[in-house]
Amino acid sequence: MKRLRALREAWRWRRKRQNRLMRALLRRRELRCVADRSAGIGADDVLLFATIRNEALRLPHFMEHYRRLGVGHFLLVDNDSDDGGRDWLARQPDVSLWHTRGSYRASRFGMDWLQWLLIRHGHGRWCVTVDADELLIYPHHDTRPLPALTGWLQARGIEAMGALMVELYPKGPLDAQPYRPGQDPTELLQWFDSANYTITRKHDIGALWIQGGPRSRVFHVDQPRRGPTLTKVPLVRWHWRHVYLNSTHSLLPRRLNREIYDDQGGEKLCGAILHTKFLPVVVEKSAEERRRRQHFGEPAVFDAYHEALTRAPDLWCPASTRYRGWQQLEEEGLMSRGEWA
Repeated sequence: MKRLRALREAWRWRRKRQNRLMRALLRRRELRCVADRSAGIGADDVLLFATIRNEALRLPHFMEHYRRLGVGHFLLVDNDSDDGGRDWLARQPDVSLWHTRGSYRASRFGMDWLQWLLIRHGHGRWCVTVDADELLIYPHHDTRPLPALTGWLQARGIEAMGALMVELYPKGPLDAQPYRPGQDPTELLQWFDSANYTITRKHDIGALWIQGGPRSRVFHVDQPRRGPTLTKVPLVRWHWRHVYLNSTHSLLPRRLNREIYDDQGGEKLCGAILHTKFLPVVVEKSAEERRRRQHFGEPAVFDAYHEALTRAPDLWCPASTRYRGWQQLEEEGLMSRGEWA
């Protein structure tokens, strides 16, 4: 009986993975190529995939950050931006760009589009999949580029690296300080929550589930389970059969989720994603997101959250911690170098 249940469970997850792959094949028709420079991708290039909408302010530093980390090529989907960002990206020599007017929500929040590009261009390569407000870091990222990291992982048969999303925020109202294009967001967003996290294990998919941070503390006090999920798997040696299950929080096949943590009492290498959502532009964007209703599975449930952001609240509290770099995150237990000494 136990073996039969296991077989049924495996069949159910296999069907779910097949469904995600089929969705990607169908949604590819919504993409129109703006600039395809993928023929120039090098054999060992680390690739970055992202869906972007109206992120012109963030893009200069976003691109600089990942170029400095060692990303060799960017494969981006522009979801009908009207702020000039698409034209700017189309001029970048290391960018392949697609445009779509399709529904962000109906495409699983952009993941169906990216799934197709990962199938088409990511197979057999190390791929970073992030949002425009997410800056991946890892131990020694300032001295060891991504190709060194991926080479180390590959030599040990490791196919994915997890990361905790660390949400950065300013002290004072969210719109109190101006932000200029190209500026390092951490110059404005200098604070984070070093505690108030909860962790559970999702036994069905083999993943860790961490919640907490300033959004849970401020906006979801009465309903903590509605707080954001902070665990992500942004770096994967891709195979065309892999699929992201829920944004980049978990993967199929399920064994990939189990690989990113040590269940024997030790620690594995893991990074962090600096979440820069709370730049001043978040006030205007929250009003737009509330109108468009393209975010979250149940948009109406989060109306109060978006409404609160339009009032530019102060997320700082006496327990907030000033951000000083990756070494600090390791000391706080929010990042681990494992054997990556």
